[in-house]
Amino acid sequence: MHRHFTFLFTFLFLGIMLYPTASLAKEDLTEEEILQQRMSYYVQFDELLIPWHFLAAIDQYERNLQSVRKDIPKREGYLAIQFSDEYWSGALNPVKEDTSPETISYFGGMGLDGNHDGLASPKDDEDVIFSMASYLGKFGTTDEDFKLALWEYYGSEEAVNQIFTISTLYRHFKTIELDAHTFPLNIRSDYSYKGTWGANRGWGGRRIHEGTDIFASYGTPVLSTSYGIVEVKGWNQFGGWRIGIRDNHNSYHYYAHLGSYHKEIEVGTIVKPGTVLGYVGSSGYGKEGTSGKFPPHLHYGIYKFNGRTEWAFDPYPSLLQWERQAKKQKQ
Repeated sequence: MHRHFTFLFTFLFLGIMLYPTASLAKEDLTEEEILQQRMSYYVQFDELLIPWHFLAAIDQYERNLQSVRKDIPKREGYLAIQFSDEYWSGALNPVKEDTSPETISYFGGMGLDGNHDGLASPKDDEDVIFSMASYLGKFGTTDEDFKLALWEYYGSEEAVNQIFTISTLYRHFKTIELDAHTFPLNIRSDYSYKGTWGANRGWGGRRIHEGTDIFASYGTPVLSTSYGIVEVKGWNQFGGWRIGIRDNHNSYHYYAHLGSYHKEIEVGTIVKPGTVLGYVGSSGYGKEGTSGKFPPHLHYGIYKFNGRTEWAFDPYPSLLQWERQAKKQKQ
C-alpha cells in the first residue's frame, strides 16, 4: 500500500512538471490547451485505478448537463465533475464544506486528498478526479463494472447509457477531441433547405415540425454530421426509414425519410462526420414500406438530453454553420 501511494505521488508530481499549463488561468489558454490539461488529469489513473475514458466520459456528461441546466452551477476549473456536500463530506458531517480527510472519512464521505496537500477539497481538480477514480475502482475495470458504478452513483438508466456511449467513443477514437461536424449532404450535390422549425404537420395529428427538411434527389448520400454511435435504425410511421445517432454531447441526431441504408450501418455502429448512413428517399407517413407521399428529402433533427428529459431544438443555425465550414474546406 505504501509503495502504491509513493508511486502515485511521484506520478502526480511528474504530471505537474510535464503540464505547466496547470498553473495558468483557464481563460488564458486555447481550447486545445484546455483539452490537453483535462487529459493530463484523466490519464493519471489510466491502468493504475481506472481507464482514462471512463473518467473522461463522466466529466463530459457533467459538463453537458451544466451547459443546458440553469439549476446546476457550472463548476470552475478544468473538470466539471461535482459532488454534493453530503456526498463529499458525509451525510451526518456537521461541517458541510469539510476539507479534512480524517473527519470526512469518519463521517463516511467520499472526498479524498488526491494531491497530498493535506486537504480534500471539492474545488481542487486533483482531489475531484482522484475521488471519482477511487469510487469507480471499487467496482472494477470492466465495462459491466463501469455500468454498475454509474447506476449506483446516478440511479438513472438514461445517465448510464449516455455516459457509456461517450466512453465508447473516447476509447474508439483514443481522444476527447470529438467536436467536429459536417453538413449531412455532400455540398456538391443538388439540394435546398430553409428553416422549417415549428411548422404545422399535415399528417398524424396536430404536431409541429421538429427539424429541418433538406430537399435532394433520390439516392443522394446522407452523411453523419457528428461523431457518435447508431442508437436506432428501422421504420417509424412518421419518419419512415430512419437512423438515430447519439454523440458525446448528450445529443441525439435524427435522420428520417431515407430511401435505403448504407450496408455497413447497424445499431451500435460507431460513426464520424462524413460517414455515409443511407440515401435520400421519401419513406414514411404510413405502414412499413410506404413511400412517395411527398418529394424526396432528408428530415434532420437534434434532441438534447439534460439529465431529466430529452427535448428538440432547431438544427437550422447549426446546419448553416456546418455548410459554411464544409464549403470552406472544399476550397
